[in-house]
Amino acid sequence: MRTTVTNEVSPFPECTLVHGVPVCGIDVGPETRCAHYHGDADIIAIRFPCCDRFYPCHACHDAVADHEAEVWPRDAFDTPAVLCGACGEKLTVSEYLRSNSACPACSEAFNPGCAQHRHLYFETPPS
Repeated sequence: MRTTVTNEVSPFPECTLVHGVPVCGIDVGPETRCAHYHGDADIIAIRFPCCDRFYPCHACHDAVADHEAEVWPRDAFDTPAVLCGACGEKLTVSEYLRSNSACPACSEAFNPGCAQHRHLYFETPPS
């Protein structure tokens, strides 16, 4: 069951509060969808380690942040860094990567296509 969230006012002008968490980007909606990714299953935001802010996607970070994006190193995968836009649960990187494209707290589906650009957010093994 999907929970409807009312947008609150964020202390950051380029951010929207989602479950009380500022999520920054372009046209961020109440479940973290944005101008770049807005399908039904696009309901996560990722906290970027370079600035400690949540963004729905790498393109939102590029558009709003004043610095280069950094990826989560493997030795920090136990850090809560992924926000479920449906329920507000914060997942560690490891929990998110093992989630089989669904929130372990509320069972809402995450976009499985995100795996194709995982390298933009998380350190991946060398090819």
